Amino acid sequence: MRTNDSRTRGGFTGLHMLAIMIAFFGVIIAVNVTMAVTASTSWTGLVVKNTYVASQEFNRKAQEGRAQAALGWAATLAVSDGTVRFTLADADGVMKPMQGGTATFRRPVGDVEDTVVTLAAQPDGSINGPVALAEGAWIVEVQAEAGLAHPYRDTRRLSIRNGAAR
Repeated sequence: MRTNDSRTRGGFTGLHMLAIMIAFFGVIIAVNVTMAVTASTSWTGLVVKNTYVASQEFNRKAQEGRAQAALGWAATLAVSDGTVRFTLADADGVMKPMQGGTATFRRPVGDVEDTVVTLAAQPDGSINGPVALAEGAWIVEVQAEAGLAHPYRDTRRLSIRNGAAR
């Protein structure tokens, strides 16, 4: 005599469904965590007031950047003891004298502490100016008058610790 047993071997059970649900939501959570970490560590924080104008200027700035890179000049930026100092050397290592410029310091997030420093020409060919920066991360953009058709532009990220760039 044959009995009607509701348990069948090799069938789809609740444990199979649980494993599928855990795997499904596990993949979704892993992707979301990966995307969130990537977004938070790669965002520069720079925001423009007018995206249309910024997009129109992009190609011009990119061309100027390529022309500047072709010069092979090396820029040095130092922040310490309340002073920002910027120097330029040509491809042969000879210091390029500058007539002046500006250094714009921005926080990666927010614009409350943004600071623009006027840089004055020094007898040694460098440009410098006084600056008081709080500790932490900064993005600095230097625009230096170095005898080119457009100002020499150097943008970099700094970390200020104990009054000096690291």
